[in-house]
Amino acid sequence: MDRRTFLGVGVGIGAGAVLAGCAQGGGGAATPTGDPTNATLRFTWWGNDTRTKLTNAAIAQYMKDFPGVKLSGEPGEWSGYWDKLATQVAANDAPDIIQMDEKYIADYGARGVLLDLEKAGVKTDKFMAGTVDTGRLPKGLFGINAGVNAPTIVANPALFEQAGVAIPDDTSWTWDDLRKTALEVTQKLNKSGTYGAGNLFGQDGLLKAFVRQKGGQQWTADGKIGWKNEDVEEFFTMLMAMQDDKSIQPPSELAEEDTKSMDQSAMAGGRVAMTFLWSNQIKAMDAASGQSMKILRPPAAAASPKWLWYKASMYWSASARSKNPAAAAALVNWLSNTPEAAKILTAERGLPANTECRAAIAGTLEPSDKKVSDFLTSIEKDVTDAGGITPVGGSQFQTVMQRKYQDILFKRATIPDAVKALRDEVQSGLKS
Repeated sequence: MDRRTFLGVGVGIGAGAVLAGCAQGGGGAATPTGDPTNATLRFTWWGNDTRTKLTNAAIAQYMKDFPGVKLSGEPGEWSGYWDKLATQVAANDAPDIIQMDEKYIADYGARGVLLDLEKAGVKTDKFMAGTVDTGRLPKGLFGINAGVNAPTIVANPALFEQAGVAIPDDTSWTWDDLRKTALEVTQKLNKSGTYGAGNLFGQDGLLKAFVRQKGGQQWTADGKIGWKNEDVEEFFTMLMAMQDDKSIQPPSELAEEDTKSMDQSAMAGGRVAMTFLWSNQIKAMDAASGQSMKILRPPAAAASPKWLWYKASMYWSASARSKNPAAAAALVNWLSNTPEAAKILTAERGLPANTECRAAIAGTLEPSDKKVSDFLTSIEKDVTDAGGITPVGGSQFQTVMQRKYQDILFKRATIPDAVKALRDEVQSGLKS
């Protein structure tokens, strides 16, 4: 069977034990291509030391359960991960299992790089409503939600206590409250190099929250830019107001934060009291900082519509060029649908999308994971549609945004000019 015919008919998973998922006796499979119990596979992911330790433990357990499968892990840091993956794909040397991000799934899916996991037999029938299609493109399901995730502001309780400042009520606080709180903490700590807020405004997740509060989107459902320039200008105007009152790190430090790993960040080092994180990063931040961080909703604009959303923290994807796609899909299925995998991986990538797996680990969650689980449950009633997926050509949004944000910080451009340049450069990269 040649590659074109193979991709046209899809593949199935032949390992009944893997297909069973969390529910006993779950789903059958189509005719398999390859032997999922006898394979040599490569598995790549990005992340911190905590993630690597947990993922290696999962790999070890899978090889114990399926001794005919040999897995080699290829961990990396976010900063170099995508360049390396692009090089591997271009050389027809992609790993078999790929940890994928929302920013890139449309790019790789549209180019035929990724396996349609639904056709391959990966099960999603036990997933939370709305968590399956986050990895779906017009041509197939190219990513399986690896964890439910949400945008947060994290606060360091120790610094707030030292400053004698109360942590804000996140159900009612506004952007003005954020600025006032950061200033008060900075002033009351009165410690050189320590600030009320850190790397907030260089994060596209927080920008997305802000424009959604204004009735916009980062991306529309049809892959267009969904925000108004004036709303993004207002976002960056807040940044410069906080620069002026010195309640946030200075430009040189903020620029450095964009290149640092989590354990080297100012938040981990106890030098800032608040920053932006995705909820799946909190476990690692607690470990890196030695603190139990307080999780807050991001501030909200007055009279804003529902704007909170659940995001796939990342996806499990598989290479369409794998020599044994059935084995690659079987591993994705095991990672996504078995309590065994869920108990090993915990909630570090986010809570399992599979509801039975989520229930299976509820009583065993470590304090950081339990805290995240409680937060995600607490916002459920306020969550709405996540908006459009990053379109083909849109994956550089964060990189472009950081450059324009630094132009504003270092006063190389006015806010309106930088925002216009952001829109123009992002638009030029989109493929119609």
